[in-house]
Amino acid sequence: MVEETRAPKRGIWGWMLFDWAQQPFHTLIITFVFAPYFAAAVAPDAARGQELWGYATGIGGLLIALSSPVLGAIADASGPRKPWIFAFSILGVIGCWALWFAVPGMENLTFVLLAIALAVFGMEFAAVFNNAMMPTLVPRSELGRLSGSAWGLGYLGGLITLVLVLGFLSASPETGRTLLGFEPLFGLDPAMREGDRSSGPLTALWYVVFVLPMFLFTPDVKRKPSVSGAVKEGLSQLGKTLRRLPGERSYFSFLMSSMFYRDALNALYAFGGIYAAGVLGWSIIQIGIFGILANITGAAGAWLGGRADQRYGPKVVVSWSILILTFCCLLVISTTQTQVLFITVAEAAGGSGLPDITFYVAGALIGAAGGAIQAASRTLLVDQVDRDKVTEAFGLYALSGKATTFIGPLAIAFATAFFAQEAFGLSTQEAQRLGVTPIIVLFMIGLVLLPMVKSRQYEVAGP
Repeated sequence: MVEETRAPKRGIWGWMLFDWAQQPFHTLIITFVFAPYFAAAVAPDAARGQELWGYATGIGGLLIALSSPVLGAIADASGPRKPWIFAFSILGVIGCWALWFAVPGMENLTFVLLAIALAVFGMEFAAVFNNAMMPTLVPRSELGRLSGSAWGLGYLGGLITLVLVLGFLSASPETGRTLLGFEPLFGLDPAMREGDRSSGPLTALWYVVFVLPMFLFTPDVKRKPSVSGAVKEGLSQLGKTLRRLPGERSYFSFLMSSMFYRDALNALYAFGGIYAAGVLGWSIIQIGIFGILANITGAAGAWLGGRADQRYGPKVVVSWSILILTFCCLLVISTTQTQVLFITVAEAAGGSGLPDITFYVAGALIGAAGGAIQAASRTLLVDQVDRDKVTEAFGLYALSGKATTFIGPLAIAFATAFFAQEAFGLSTQEAQRLGVTPIIVLFMIGLVLLPMVKSRQYEVAGP
């Protein structure tokens, strides 16, 4: 058995600040500012933008899938996580900074697509190793609250950076004013969309500043005596774990379920802003308001989910979150400028405000359920293993999750490209709507597998 320990308070806060440091990458780059800007102004059209974004983020996820088992096994065998976080942080920061050069209407998109893939690869991989540090910080009884509080803190960080970009940097090309009515700071040119492009460098700087407490104060696993055989030892242990997994029904089912519903959630975050820009015709500022709302409810959902986790168990929180997120997907797909739930509510764009209100409601629910499910998933994993296997389990959970991050984006890219073919005679908006339907399928697969998962803290273990 592993003795339960508690890290110093500043070490715990340092670890939590990693979520605060990294969340702007998801908020500004992946969801609410750069992604819709790329689809609306950099790519030839919105459907093509959604397709290319899917390829770029999917390739970044595929690189993680191909390399994470080997690197994760080596890291487990050698000990410390911080050197890996540092290395991948450098790649993520470079990728984010390079997004500044994505100018409107540029002909060759190769550089930008490579920068997007590099940013995804670096930032996501840094999170893999940071999450593996969590079980060494507090006793099991406090993991749910720690996980929920960290996610909530992250959403607040994303909210603050989103307000900074929309209120002071990103201006409408038509009015030249930001959401708060100011001219952009630093003389940023609205016509060249420099405010939207600045989300890349801002994300990089924010991350560099606020990740420092984790490096300075959070305790790391000690380096193991013999590192020379780390590669062989790590791969050997990984092989044993993978061979044993199919026989552990609850553990294996959770890993499979979480792979699908986490991939669906990531895809939903990644394409929500792009969808709003292409189908509803929203501006970056409108999408930003949507993002502010989702981040507020995300912080509340993560915090409340952590408390519900302690009272009812993480499995209940995960199950209800999947149902809510699936409903939100149906709500989003059924909403256009003239329709809600596939029912016509306006004959022309702007004829009714109901579609916009519906989308805002969906965004609020997605934020709340997304925050809760991510926090509860980390504690549900702990219930699948003995205490002396917790660190290994978190490594496998993180690695298995990243091993399929390419499925959602690539499925959306392929579906969008498929329905955009001339043979179907669909409009760009219709191709986009049908293109995001794979997200629902992924959520449903995750939900079907979840009943086989046992939460031993709240249930009697099955056979």
